[in-house]
Amino acid sequence: MSFRTIVISHQSKLEYRMNYLVIRTSDGIQKVFLDEISVLIIESTAVSLTVVLLQELANRGIDTIFCDSTRNPCSELKPFYCAQTTNERILVQINWTINAKTLVWTEIVRQKIKKQQEMVARLHIDDLGYFKAKAESVLLGDKSKMEAQVAKKYFHLLFGNNFSRHTDTPINAALNYGYGILLSVFNREIVKNGYLTELGICHSNVHNTFNLGCDLMEPFRPLVDQIVFYMMPFDEFTTTLKHELLGIFNCKLKINDRHYDFLNATEIYCTSLFQALQSKNINLIKFFEYE
Repeated sequence: MSFRTIVISHQSKLEYRMNYLVIRTSDGIQKVFLDEISVLIIESTAVSLTVVLLQELANRGIDTIFCDSTRNPCSELKPFYCAQTTNERILVQINWTINAKTLVWTEIVRQKIKKQQEMVARLHIDDLGYFKAKAESVLLGDKSKMEAQVAKKYFHLLFGNNFSRHTDTPINAALNYGYGILLSVFNREIVKNGYLTELGICHSNVHNTFNLGCDLMEPFRPLVDQIVFYMMPFDEFTTTLKHELLGIFNCKLKINDRHYDFLNATEIYCTSLFQALQSKNINLIKFFEYE
């Protein structure tokens, strides 16, 4: 039974040999038994593949996802004749009700504000109960735009009263880079589960290819904010600082009193959220807690 998700994130050559995926890099050669792979994500554009491998991936129904230069999914390998569940999932997604999407989005906003409150507390910044009160005041569908109101206060507490998310600064460059990493993670989970990244539950910008990813990632943004906060001060967003932001993959998060690494936590969260949208039951959503 296939159970592994393989992510190729560095320059390498992939080929097929004796039922194995062979990964050749500057560090050596690795082999993965093809029947163990459920999803193969080609995250780097500096990867070459053999046609024989592509044929085997298609024949075995392995979901192969290719990412663009920003590490976001841009295409997928699918065989012409193979049982697929993607069509079924897309039909399910199209039929998510307005009521279900409204309920889920309300809870996402509420949880995001709670995570901002917890992050401010972790960083020993006094909020005088502001975030708790705002989280309790979120209206259905966030009609009062509480998320935006809280964000302004939140960023001022972290980065100073003169900080604005609309300016070209090193801090904003770092935040945007970190959020880009987050978005790519959630886009991969969406595609892996057979859904469309374009169809969001709140975000609906016709020019945004990743509306659903933008929705799902919201409660996880404070993880990026924390890393950037500890990186300060810096006058330039350097390659070294970019590597520090990749430390988000080392985060340990708690769900239902069990500890998971970052990628496993996002997978559990996304799966539960899709179930909540289908059943219209927000109690099914498994939000993370800080370890």
